Amino acid sequence: MAIEYVTLAIYLGLLLVLGGMFAKFNKNLSDFARGGAQGTWWLVGSSILMSSISAFTFTGNASAAYESGPSLLVIYLANILGFAMGAFFLGPWLRQTRAVTTVDVVRARYGTSVEQLSAYTGLILGPISAAIQLYALSLFASTTLELPLVPVMIVIGIIVTFYSTTGGKWAVMATDFIQATVVFTITLLVCYLSLKAIGGFGEFFSYFKDPRFASDYQFINAPGDFDNGRFTLKWAIIVFLMQLNGQISLTIAGRYISTRDGKEASRAGWLGFVLMCIGSAVWFIPPMIARFLYEGELVASGVEKAAESSYAFIAMKLLPNGMVGMLIAAMFAATMSSMDTGLNNQVGVLARNIIPRLRSLFGRREPLDSKVELRICQIATVCLGIIIACYAYLIANQEKVALFDSYLIIASIIGIPMGFPMLVGLWVKKLPKWSYFPVFGACLVPSVWSFIDGKLNGSQWTIQERAMWIFIFGAIATVICRMLAFKTPLKQQEEIKAFYTTMKTPVDFDKEIGRSPVDYEQYFVLAKAAFVTGTLVLLILLVPNEWSGRLYISGVAASILSIGLLLVWGGKRVKARHQMPTANEDLSTLPSSTTVSGDCPTSQIPEKVRL
Repeated sequence: MAIEYVTLAIYLGLLLVLGGMFAKFNKNLSDFARGGAQGTWWLVGSSILMSSISAFTFTGNASAAYESGPSLLVIYLANILGFAMGAFFLGPWLRQTRAVTTVDVVRARYGTSVEQLSAYTGLILGPISAAIQLYALSLFASTTLELPLVPVMIVIGIIVTFYSTTGGKWAVMATDFIQATVVFTITLLVCYLSLKAIGGFGEFFSYFKDPRFASDYQFINAPGDFDNGRFTLKWAIIVFLMQLNGQISLTIAGRYISTRDGKEASRAGWLGFVLMCIGSAVWFIPPMIARFLYEGELVASGVEKAAESSYAFIAMKLLPNGMVGMLIAAMFAATMSSMDTGLNNQVGVLARNIIPRLRSLFGRREPLDSKVELRICQIATVCLGIIIACYAYLIANQEKVALFDSYLIIASIIGIPMGFPMLVGLWVKKLPKWSYFPVFGACLVPSVWSFIDGKLNGSQWTIQERAMWIFIFGAIATVICRMLAFKTPLKQQEEIKAFYTTMKTPVDFDKEIGRSPVDYEQYFVLAKAAFVTGTLVLLILLVPNEWSGRLYISGVAASILSIGLLLVWGGKRVKARHQMPTANEDLSTLPSSTTVSGDCPTSQIPEKVRL
């Protein structure tokens, strides 16, 4: 086990250094919150994917695969569809809003009052989602390292907070990319070793007919097979809609606003789509095999919540010596990405959307200095990191709700009521700005009534029952508001029209953002990180292993080193293009970077598309 600690420590040290290397890219709020809108498609695409999985994938979702087999794949089918829609049109649309934060998009669509509501509620609720991710990672790490849960949680919280404070969005995206290379190579290896242990795909699928598992391992299960109606047809439909709701609304703007332009956003979406398809096929085979082959051994090991520890258990059992540390380290980076919502995005909103409004109440309307904005982001990151750690501690000390269910419960109680207006606000063009509050209020009715009904009658609503009625009430309210759209003031109608016009107008990167060395430096910095990571993996060959284990380690290292070579090749090509003026312009006349807090100078945006 000592080698796992050493591997983990070295890998975390590399991530901290990588964060420091990208810290120099942060010159203003836009850089900290969205990477200055200069992220390449492969960098943003890998970040999109990794922010969608995290350690929760290998704990909470793995527990669902362990208990019910393929039933949880409905969640990932929704993710895949969402990525496909992002690649086709949503990614370009949302990048073309020219927003710095997601709340900027909300303001452009619904107005200042909704912007402030979203900003404050996100600041309160965002850390809860991040805390679930922190707890999931701590559970995974404590299981594999055989350490107490709470101390592990505290250490991880400190590391995540420090890392997010130093590097901002650039550091988040950079570590996402590096850990994506590690996660995919190692999880593919875990999947292969699991299938090898069980005897191949044929033997794997034969267990689905085994009387011990057949009743549980149906894609759609009968009511009563699982608690609270989980994994039934009704559950599958509602959970699919819940997940898709969060994939195709205004709230996903944060995924794409870091890209250079709409074309890069589309490519990032396609990369996320391909990686999600691959991941969905390999991440949940190991926990199922853990139940087929090692259920008795796993239960006898004495770990808390055996289902949630199933992936960690089989990884420890099958991976070569030294590789478990790499897997745990990758989970660290994955959770840092998932905590981006609770940290990086939220501090950007605080500095850009909340503090300026508060200052204006006291007559201070002049913009903050860029250095002051960065300092606000760093201080706020530390404060939110402490709050997230406290939330995670509370989650760890409750036993009534399973980890897999906790995320869905929060989503059904408050996530859908807040997210549904963002969904219809994107897709229903003639929906008035004031409609947010009636739709939001209508969605809250079933959510609030579920608690009142529980207190009065003792009935406990399931996740799918609550979500279904929220969707129904929200849809009815949307139809009513749309029918009353003729009462919308002309000024608001023009503002809504301008929002959609801007969203459909392509970004001219050279004019609106401008070329800079960052365009190619990101290639070379990450290439160095890939070379160092691949070399560190090769050093694991010094650890005693069988020849087959050494072969697996060499394969992982070769994959990571190959990616480093591709980055060097791509960086040289971009640098060569960067140093050559285009046919119609002199490069010296192009702006070197964005100006006011990372915003596109309004003089460079056509009048008809200004927000």
